[in-house]
Amino acid sequence: QVQLVESGGGLVQAGGSLRLSCAASRSSFNAMGWYRQAPGKQRELVARITRAGSINYADSVKGRFTISRDNAKSSVYLQMNSLKPEDTAVYYCNAESLGLRPTVYWGQGTQVTVSS
Repeated sequence: QVQLVESGGGLVQAGGSLRLSCAASRSSFNAMGWYRQAPGKQRELVARITRAGSINYADSVKGRFTISRDNAKSSVYLQMNSLKPEDTAVYYCNAESLGLRPTVYWGQGTQVTVSS
């Protein structure tokens, strides 16, 4: 059973920063990333990084958030700067296994709350 353990969420004022971390219980994932879900809204992609280093960001976080990963540690990180109240959500770590039909794994989520 693969486990993704997130950490780093919390309460921060607008304009502040937080760094999320996610550690997987095994290695050899293709893409890893972060999604978020605000109350009453659908879960949405925040940022995604492949094993080769290709990165995608949601338009709403470009220039403010930075995703990175450490393949040796099976970990992915999200540095969030210039946080806005609209960034408030539960943030979920996501990992896709290698192969033509990848299995998708999710963490339990970590709350990020940005106060105005």
